[in-house]
Amino acid sequence: MGKKARKRNTFNYKLNRKKLKKKILRKEQPMIECAQIRKAWDDKKSAKQNLQDMGLLLGVKGVLPISKKGNNEPVGQAAAVVKPYVVREMEAEASLPTSDKPTCSNDLIEFVQHMIREYNEDYKAMSRDEKNYYQDTPKQIKRKVNSYKRCHPKDYEAFIASLQAEKSS
Repeated sequence: MGKKARKRNTFNYKLNRKKLKKKILRKEQPMIECAQIRKAWDDKKSAKQNLQDMGLLLGVKGVLPISKKGNNEPVGQAAAVVKPYVVREMEAEASLPTSDKPTCSNDLIEFVQHMIREYNEDYKAMSRDEKNYYQDTPKQIKRKVNSYKRCHPKDYEAFIASLQAEKSS
């Protein structure tokens, strides 16, 4: 009976150690999407301690002060807020007005303008056009035209006016 051959430690040239380390670090430290929290985050502290420093809570436990019978003092100790600017910045960002107005993609706008320029309101002819890459049916094309009208009414009116000006001249 012979001896077992000992496997030597060999360097694996196929592995990229730098990428491997970044991947491991990414798993350990999840990405924080909120810019204000990410800026004030301290890696040396726990998640609970970080959020307490910012004046935020990790869970719903301890949100309301619950008093013991006979005492008017809250049971949980309120931690001092070390970084109050985080909450102020988040409130300021939340109070900004948002535009929930729907928009259309540039590709859809170009497609609809081409179809209207070529065929006006003839949706059957639009469905047979060679630029109809996705082979949309006439109803689907009509729906796309209507969504363009709804999303960009001023642009649509200007486009129609320019088409009428081209035809009259």
